Amino acid sequence: MIKFSSTASFFLLISLLVTNCFSMDAQKCRPNGRVIGKKSPPRHCNLEEDDICCIPGKTYKTYKCSPPVSSHTKAHLTLASFESGGDGYQPSRCDNQYHSDDTPIVALSSGWFNNKSRCHNNITIRGNGRSVVAMVVDECDSTVGCDADHGYLPPCANNVVVASKAVWKALHVPIEEWDGLDITWSDA
Repeated sequence: MIKFSSTASFFLLISLLVTNCFSMDAQKCRPNGRVIGKKSPPRHCNLEEDDICCIPGKTYKTYKCSPPVSSHTKAHLTLASFESGGDGYQPSRCDNQYHSDDTPIVALSSGWFNNKSRCHNNITIRGNGRSVVAMVVDECDSTVGCDADHGYLPPCANNVVVASKAVWKALHVPIEEWDGLDITWSDA
């Protein structure tokens, strides 16, 4: 029979409580569905980014939610062009317009975009030892994908901030590292 001291029992109880709290927090945003990759029309996907186009037959998770927003919300920063002919294929959801890549702007995963509630609001992005304020102009759709309306791209993850070149420059990230960066963000 194993005997625990009162100190060991106390630490075991605390460990279980902390683990349970993290588990409950992680369960707040679970996948809500799936989409199956479809073959895109010839030359439809951006040849420079072909590796992110949907793979026919592959299953992709979808999310209606994102992790809770805090003063230091963890996210993954990616790069996109918001200009006509850019990565989004369509004008931004907030104002049905295209935007210059020289302006610090972002798209947020669907849960954070929250049905346009953050449109034209500023967020503060912290990464690479610096911070920048950027305006929300679009959604990185986590609920659907792999179709013509989404450029045959997979659904976004639920923790993505997609940023213009201006954001990456303001964070002083070397251009060869613009493929992704772990950041934190908050409402400004």
